Amino acid sequence: MESLNIRPGYLTAHQTARTLGITLDGVRKLVQRGQLQRAGGSPRQPWYALADVQALDAQRRSARAA
Repeated sequence: MESLNIRPGYLTAHQTARTLGITLDGVRKLVQRGQLQRAGGSPRQPWYALADVQALDAQRRSARAA
């Protein structure tokens, strides 16, 4: 279930997973590897900064294109 009270400029874990084209487990692994940091929320419903997610998405796309 997605949080309805998320601040502008942030994404839920579900939204982050959809943006990156990965699963929720994939989002957790990115956090564990230090490639993405939580920007708020709670341990069960973390938020991620939209700018961070977009930057990571661009990085992943350019790595695939190379």
